[in-house]
Amino acid sequence: MNEIFDKLREPFPADAIHWRVGATNNRDNPTKGIALAYLSAVDVMNRLDDVLGAENWQDRYPFSGCCELSIRIGGEWITKSNCAGETDVEKEKGQASTAFKRAAVKFGIGRYLYDMNNAWFDVEKRGRTTVFTKAAQQRMTDLYARWITKKVAA
Repeated sequence: MNEIFDKLREPFPADAIHWRVGATNNRDNPTKGIALAYLSAVDVMNRLDDVLGAENWQDRYPFSGCCELSIRIGGEWITKSNCAGETDVEKEKGQASTAFKRAAVKFGIGRYLYDMNNAWFDVEKRGRTTVFTKAAQQRMTDLYARWITKKVAA
């Protein structure tokens, strides 16, 4: 069973990591933002499929904003759950996706991302949102790749 959890916890490649802007240095005219790493729900689903097989995991949403993620190991179902609030984009879909990913973290999927140090990177306004510059995105990907290499080697 530990082998299964070890495989669920394996780090993701740098190109699977996405970044969103956390806090910024200036609300009205930001130039720097804290990078917050996250995974897509599809990458989490693929990890579950690859490690367990599609028939050995399931998710349920018993009420808005809550996901129950169950995995079957040795014929027994193990369930963990977590909740999330509505998101700015596609409120209900984003809420369900975030709750799903948070439940997956309880099985160790992507949990290591919370160990990353917060760092500031260049941002720019794009309409009403703030995004990282292309150069900052490349720098974040490079730093993640070096960080995860050291973490795995340790």
